[in-house]
Amino acid sequence: MEKSNLKEVFKSPANEEEGLMLLEKCRNRSYDLESGRESLLDRERSFPRANVDLAVKPFITEALQKPKTPVQPCKQARLVSLDVFRGMTVAAMILVDFGGSSCSALNHSPWDGVTFADFVVPAFLFIVGVSLTLTLKAVEDKSKAAYNILHRTLKILVLGLILQGGYIHGVKDLTYGVDLQFFRIMGVLQRIAIAYAIVAFFEVRSSANSYMADANESFSGILRIYHCQCAAVFVLIAIYLGLLYGIYVPDWQFELLDGNKSQMLEINCNIRGSMSPGCNAVGYVDRLILGISHLYKRSAYRRTQECSVNSPLSGPLPINAPAWCEAPFDPEGLLSTIPAIVTCFIGAHYGHVLLHMKGPKRQLWHWTASGFILMFLGLLLNAAGMPLNKQLYTVSYMFVTTGIVALAFTATFVLVDIYKWRSSTAFFKWVGMHSLMIYALLASDLLPILLQGFYWRRPDNNLIQILLRGLGF
Repeated sequence: MEKSNLKEVFKSPANEEEGLMLLEKCRNRSYDLESGRESLLDRERSFPRANVDLAVKPFITEALQKPKTPVQPCKQARLVSLDVFRGMTVAAMILVDFGGSSCSALNHSPWDGVTFADFVVPAFLFIVGVSLTLTLKAVEDKSKAAYNILHRTLKILVLGLILQGGYIHGVKDLTYGVDLQFFRIMGVLQRIAIAYAIVAFFEVRSSANSYMADANESFSGILRIYHCQCAAVFVLIAIYLGLLYGIYVPDWQFELLDGNKSQMLEINCNIRGSMSPGCNAVGYVDRLILGISHLYKRSAYRRTQECSVNSPLSGPLPINAPAWCEAPFDPEGLLSTIPAIVTCFIGAHYGHVLLHMKGPKRQLWHWTASGFILMFLGLLLNAAGMPLNKQLYTVSYMFVTTGIVALAFTATFVLVDIYKWRSSTAFFKWVGMHSLMIYALLASDLLPILLQGFYWRRPDNNLIQILLRGLGF
């Protein structure tokens, strides 16, 4: 081989690392310097090791002595559909919060079954999983990444405790503050924070395998890279099902406060594996660990036929209503958060497909097939006797809602990132890029409460109250 050909390889400073790699491969006599490809030449046609070293070494030395040009990292284009889908989810949550009390389709299902509102929280959890895979796709300092995850988790937790712990009393009340004896511990933001922290730490652990992975992995290749996350999903589902059907729920009682009066109500259970509102394991675990005084007071099952004459809307109690109708129950409790974490893991898998599968056709095929498979599994479990229940976050509910949310995200990706529907979705993109702020201001009633602090002569004569009366609230 001519020296001039070797010089072409090493004439640029950008080829320093390439030159060192070529030298090592030439020493192993398995690399062709002229073609830059793996060579199938016979051993007799290869350069002796000493000759190759002498021929290549001057050019490597010359390249290393030249001043290095700093390499600027490539800035990856933002996935617009991610922001748009997040923005649509926030908008849906605001719609549910303000319209759910007057429209049953925009309110959560009182117990079994699903409505439009029951897809909002799974959509949040799913999109958290997708976005964190893109954020943590190449972690260099794992300790720093773990610190950032912990810091963000604590911020979301604190915000959730302030907004949903009872400190703010609602748009019709100018007062604020909460008795710590009745402080609500769990909530939507708290659930999102827990799911984010667990999935993000798994993602950081898998970052080394992800960084070295082939950019055109198959489905089995992705599962191999993220095998710990796949194992975690099966373990979480097994733990949830084991506790849901295996925990024995005894009789229990609670104190019902009515002004200055109180009475003790007793609920008879003595059962295992029940899915009823008063005797399920989800509520029992929350009462046991969190305490009954720290649970959500306005439970959704108060709108069931047993508890409301206006079911599925809120209304007076029927005659001889069961005692559990007035019992606290937290729809974002501890045990029901376990399958919610699985929703976030599934969202992370969709992000992995985006990172490791080359070409939108393969990505879309895999996303669409996965969405339909998840939905089919959920419906199959429902037919087998496991109800679709948002309050318990049953596995059937998790599969159905996550599958439909995944298909909705796939459709958003097609419209926004492939067909470039940018101007028509610009508003949702803006909302998605400021989702936490808008959620705190609108979905948690913070902005209306701040605005109604300015009134004319009487506290009830403010813009927010006038608007609510005009809308019939």
